[in-house]
Amino acid sequence: MSTFINRTRELANLRERYESGKAEFIVLYGRRRVGKSELVDQFLSSHHGIRVLAREESKSLQLRKLAADFGTFFKDPFLQKNGFSDWDSVFLYLLSHAEERVVIAFDEFPYLVAGDSSLPSLLQGYWDGQLKDTGVFLILSGSSISMMESITMAYKSPLFGRRTGQILLQPLRFIHVLDYLQDLKKSVEFYAVFGGTPAYIMAADPSKDIMTNIARQVMREDSFLFRDVEFVLRSELFEPRYYFSILFSLAQGNHRIGLICNDTGLSKSVVNKYLSVLIDLHLVHRSIPVTESTKSRKGLYYISDNLFDFWFRFINPYSDTLERGNTDILMEQYVKPQFSGYVGKHFEAMVMDLFELYNQHSCLPFVFTRIGSWWHKGEEIDIVALREDEQKILFCECKWQDDVNGERVFADLMSKAAGVSWHNDQREEFFCVVARSFSRRPPKNDQCLVLDLNDLMKLFVRCRQDQE
Repeated sequence: MSTFINRTRELANLRERYESGKAEFIVLYGRRRVGKSELVDQFLSSHHGIRVLAREESKSLQLRKLAADFGTFFKDPFLQKNGFSDWDSVFLYLLSHAEERVVIAFDEFPYLVAGDSSLPSLLQGYWDGQLKDTGVFLILSGSSISMMESITMAYKSPLFGRRTGQILLQPLRFIHVLDYLQDLKKSVEFYAVFGGTPAYIMAADPSKDIMTNIARQVMREDSFLFRDVEFVLRSELFEPRYYFSILFSLAQGNHRIGLICNDTGLSKSVVNKYLSVLIDLHLVHRSIPVTESTKSRKGLYYISDNLFDFWFRFINPYSDTLERGNTDILMEQYVKPQFSGYVGKHFEAMVMDLFELYNQHSCLPFVFTRIGSWWHKGEEIDIVALREDEQKILFCECKWQDDVNGERVFADLMSKAAGVSWHNDQREEFFCVVARSFSRRPPKNDQCLVLDLNDLMKLFVRCRQDQE
């Protein structure tokens, strides 16, 4: 299997910009392990250019490495021998090679700025003065989202307004992992644990079951995933202990501000402040009922990355025990008994992602314009899809269980749907029940859709065939 999964849209955008022939200044950023370097390398495999990886070292060492890399790429032994004396000489050298179309990608750009804080100003001067009128295709890449935004896009930055485009590289969607694994049950279990970060997915062994992968790839103290969540957080965050407390609370099921405050002992103002930072870093997201406006006060907070959620649920509380080699005990006593419930709370998001794909191919009762969850006064519906102009609404319940009594779930869903306030007198209602398998199915009709894993996979395959 290929180690490069999807990124079709991002690659197409880069290739389209390359073919234009115009100078480009692209900011590429996203969390560590999300696949930025792999995306650039894939792009460069069919386009002329070089990716240079910056390191946390002194300016002189950075310039020496840069000269070695450029000298090899441009076949310039003189540069390799003599090197660059400063950043001015780097940009002058690029100008001398910018008549041709060439991609220059600076990977981990914030490390270069840390070595020389004047670099953004120097780059601004050369870009404004000459580079923007050449054939150079410049990519500045970095893993610290906050640093990349402040260096390249903040109003006070010298580089503000210079970029011609930006790509915030997001984790892979569930459907892309399903493309990779081609097994729906395995994809659900793997995605619930490893999420959409390519490096995390690629660390898993698809030939082994999920429990084997958890024991070997996540819970063993010598595996890179055992420490990676902590490493990412400590590299991004100041005062990580407060963030750890909030993330741990979220992983235990405390999704409201008040519950987080009670659980952590932190004040509301502190929790709000740290949640805001976690949202900016795309580690946490705020969800509101799909029928509410964005200003709704009913917002709930969730960990965005499934591996982070799994880590704070099953690894962080027991790290000392795991470090003493007690993986088997924790697997039997904690992970296996709770695993189905853990997967179940992520399953609805995966079904929602499948519905987004089905919606593009008109595989549902109507083409929706909004999709999300709904809750009110203790009642919840996993998925609600809306079409405002035609006042159509679809209610869906998702059960990560076998032998589900679909008739009972359908009756309960109809009862809860009556409490959803949205064009109640004029709307046309549709219902859907999703489960691993059913013991009883509701009678088939135009208003009720019943889908097990086989049905979901058939629709997925049909959509993918339509795209070919």
